[in-house]
Amino acid sequence: MRLIIDNIHKTYGTVKALDGISYKFKPGIYGILGANGAGKSTLINLITDNVKRDSGEEAGGILFVDNLITTGKPVDILDMGAGFRQLVGYMPQQQGFYEDFCPKAFLKYMAHIKGIKRVRGRGGIVKTVDDQIDDLLAIVNLTSVQYQKIGGFSGGMKQRVLLAQALLGNPRILILDEPTAGLDPKERIAIRNYISQLSRNKIILFATHVVSDIECIADEVLLIKKGKLIRHGTPVELIESMQGKVGEITCSMSQAALLQKRFKVGNIRQRKEGLALRIVGDRLPAEAVIVENNIDLEDVYLYYFE
Repeated sequence: MRLIIDNIHKTYGTVKALDGISYKFKPGIYGILGANGAGKSTLINLITDNVKRDSGEEAGGILFVDNLITTGKPVDILDMGAGFRQLVGYMPQQQGFYEDFCPKAFLKYMAHIKGIKRVRGRGGIVKTVDDQIDDLLAIVNLTSVQYQKIGGFSGGMKQRVLLAQALLGNPRILILDEPTAGLDPKERIAIRNYISQLSRNKIILFATHVVSDIECIADEVLLIKKGKLIRHGTPVELIESMQGKVGEITCSMSQAALLQKRFKVGNIRQRKEGLALRIVGDRLPAEAVIVENNIDLEDVYLYYFE
């Protein structure tokens, strides 16, 4: 199974939201990183057909390849119509709810909209929609409030309802747009760990600007900036590319303020000797100590997006 993004373009008025992005996805977790406005949500909305593509051949295409369906020949998702959408689970950043719905009723409603009647899960076990809804409510920790009105939920609880509806029907392609927004640290870790368990036979696109969400679970990371795919690779490959570009320096508060004006400064920590600054860039202060062994994706993000 593959999902192919082939030279995708999208323009809003005079603004290029996407500018020639191409990539081939196979089963696994793909962290899509970028600052707000980078084009992550536009890419996702094109894949899910919630936004229309630019017209013309130069606009590019989104192709789906599955030997079981197309005998290996690429098929444009627009030609597959509802057939493709049944393979996709989508969690938007936010969604309007019927505020009087409870989570269980909302999930039943969404299952009806998607045409889901039975679900084939792991090991080929077939479950009813009601059984899967009960499982999903337990996974997102909403069983105890499954009959309470969604209108009274916190933002984090609503996020968990959205994740559950994306998982309805055991989709083969799972597209998550900022899925952990509004979750507390404990919920964030639990959801992240669950998503990592799903990646064995699914293509999972995980769009976020929170690096820690994907650092430990992503097989590949795509960096999108101003509508372009500027870098991609495994987390290890991206981290290794930062050798010699990360340094630390201990200084006073006044020195820190001056350094922030001249360099890209990440973490600032209080130490007995003063403030410890993490600095990223092609040019580092002469007094900075080069970091070699504990570079992470936060440094990668700072280097490309700050």
